[in-house]
Amino acid sequence: MEMHFIFSDKVVLLFDFWSVHSPAGMAVSVLVVLLLAVLYESIKFAKMKLLYQTLVNMPTSTSERLEGADQDSSSSVSPVVSRPRLRWLLSHFGQSLIHVAQVVIGYFIMLAVMSYNTWIFLGVVLGSAVGYYLAYPLLSID
Repeated sequence: MEMHFIFSDKVVLLFDFWSVHSPAGMAVSVLVVLLLAVLYESIKFAKMKLLYQTLVNMPTSTSERLEGADQDSSSSVSPVVSRPRLRWLLSHFGQSLIHVAQVVIGYFIMLAVMSYNTWIFLGVVLGSAVGYYLAYPLLSID
């Protein structure tokens, strides 16, 4: 295995079955890696947006929490977990799943770059730029 970047159309990416031996195969592989980088950037922005929306929708003052507790105490059966707490737990669970997906895709991209193939590296850089360009307008926080 080469330990410096090379221009080649022969490479094994991530798994033994992803073995590239032709220029057409390299073009498809670069496209797949480019799309993975776009997906990585999109997930990163989606995670930020979800966290922002969760924090905005959570009650922040003590009086809001007490009002919710007073309404719950008037009923004969008190819930084990309050509604805002349950929403927070579900949101945190969803964010955790999104984070795991982001980490897995990030490691796949890193391992693809570590093939030291210049075409793959350029595909990752271009995919990251395109992903940032496409996802950034979606982050507009109102």
